[in-house]
Amino acid sequence: MRSIIPILTVVAALMAIWYAGAILMNSKWALDQAERAGVELSLSEIVTDTLAQERPVLPAPHQVVTELWQTTFEKNITSKRSLIFHGWITLSATLLGFIFGTGLGVLLAVGIVYSRAMDMSVMPWAIASQTIPILAIAPMLVVVMNTIGATDFLGKETSEALFGTQPAFMKGLLPKAVIAAYLSFFPVVVGMVKGLRAPDAMQLDLMRTYSASGAATFWKLRLPSSMPYFFTSLKIGIAASLVGAIVAELSASPIRGLGGRMLTGSYYGQTLQIWAALIGAAVLAAALVGLIGTLQRGTLRRMGMKP
Repeated sequence: MRSIIPILTVVAALMAIWYAGAILMNSKWALDQAERAGVELSLSEIVTDTLAQERPVLPAPHQVVTELWQTTFEKNITSKRSLIFHGWITLSATLLGFIFGTGLGVLLAVGIVYSRAMDMSVMPWAIASQTIPILAIAPMLVVVMNTIGATDFLGKETSEALFGTQPAFMKGLLPKAVIAAYLSFFPVVVGMVKGLRAPDAMQLDLMRTYSASGAATFWKLRLPSSMPYFFTSLKIGIAASLVGAIVAELSASPIRGLGGRMLTGSYYGQTLQIWAALIGAAVLAAALVGLIGTLQRGTLRRMGMKP
């Protein structure tokens, strides 16, 4: 109970600040409308109006919750107005990019640890790659991949052969996955390099005393030692992958996914739609990180690293 009280206090404070900000930022429109109508609003009327506008500058929390409920539970999941429909499209690109990025990151980390040449050459380039703004890369990559026809992971013909039609989430999937992988591979590289180098000199000398091969040393010492670092990097990587997928959706065609939902909301001034997509993305990120945390606890417990 004591641990919940501080959390509830912070949440209550944030809600109070949010409501105050909504009243302050939305009051200008209410006062302008009242001035044009030649009426004078009382404070209670201003507060009521600012918390019930159809297109507020800053939506109130209850408006965002209502929008989330309507677009999640009151819409068919195949409808383009459904947040679940758009969330699944974003999740598909996120997971595919995360798999690509994790695989690439692990391979690069192993190469960096075992090859001095890769350590001196690949690692600086991996660091430099993260200095390039993803907003600059995403549109160019999407355009290039659309031009060469590399937009679907399985290809249109294969998708139609397997599913009878091309699923909505596969349309333009590959460019978004590549951008998601671009952001997610770097935390995995750094974490795995740190983890594979975690064994100290005494442990490595002990393996040499046992005449262990390089492969045996990797599987029995370096890889188990890297697991805590690996799962920590996966948590960062999955969140980065989600960000990459959403950024890619701002440039992708057709305009779908949570990023597309935010983009169309900004086009038409639908701030409720934007905020609902933002909250949906945050919930999705928390669920993915929580899933990896569960896998981490189970894996480390089986390895005897946690009670």
